[in-house]
Amino acid sequence: MYPSSSVTDAQGALLEPLLPPPGNATGHGGRPEKHCRRLILDAIFYVVRGGIAWRQLPSEFPPAMTVYAIFARWVRAGAWQRIHDALRDRLRIHDGRGPLPTAAIIDSQSVPGADTVGRSSRGYDTGKKINGRKRHIAVDTNGLLLAVVVTVAGIEDRDARLRLLASLRARFSTISLVWADGGYAGRFVTWAKNVLALVVEVVKRTDDATGFTVLPRRWVVERTFAWISKHRRCVRDYETRPDHHEAMVHIAMIVTMSRRLARSA
Repeated sequence: MYPSSSVTDAQGALLEPLLPPPGNATGHGGRPEKHCRRLILDAIFYVVRGGIAWRQLPSEFPPAMTVYAIFARWVRAGAWQRIHDALRDRLRIHDGRGPLPTAAIIDSQSVPGADTVGRSSRGYDTGKKINGRKRHIAVDTNGLLLAVVVTVAGIEDRDARLRLLASLRARFSTISLVWADGGYAGRFVTWAKNVLALVVEVVKRTDDATGFTVLPRRWVVERTFAWISKHRRCVRDYETRPDHHEAMVHIAMIVTMSRRLARSA
């Protein structure tokens, strides 16, 4: 129905086997699901791509609160991250790489928070002059997402990056090298090497550089931020919970990767 967000037949073939089983199929009773799962995915992707409120879903979709309840249930179950990771591994293999990366690039991006973001989970980034939240991501050398951590925008990068790298190390024992910008220099490099066995290589702008300059490795993570920001629900943070914003980032990448895989099928 909506070319920019609707699930194609090829995408559906990729995504439907990865969805959590219906509640009544787990042996704990319950009613069968009333709505087609592909239509539920269509509705969620429509919200993420269009940046609209849940209650503004067009009438051809299932009821808005039903769609939101399924989205939230899958967040609690960790389903979005599992779907994302399965697609990422499949795409890495399709590109001729192994499923487990050996290097990563990290960076952060502040996004303004809407009035739905409570005071307890938002802050002010004095450098970017943004009041909202900050997402810290790690990507592989192709720009595919490896880890995301959402914090208040006012947090110091040196504090959030500890959480990001700890999450990265917990999920990927194969990674040994991480590229980062100049804000990650100093004791953080020593900490990463001694505690997590990660070599952090800082990529800085040269002193004589003027205007826009493409920096080695760092352009990859900037391109990933651009992929995520194509989905308007990720341009501004509307989520009352940080884990819901992390899910929105995962969904944006699920759409990006599933379309790429579907085109090459």
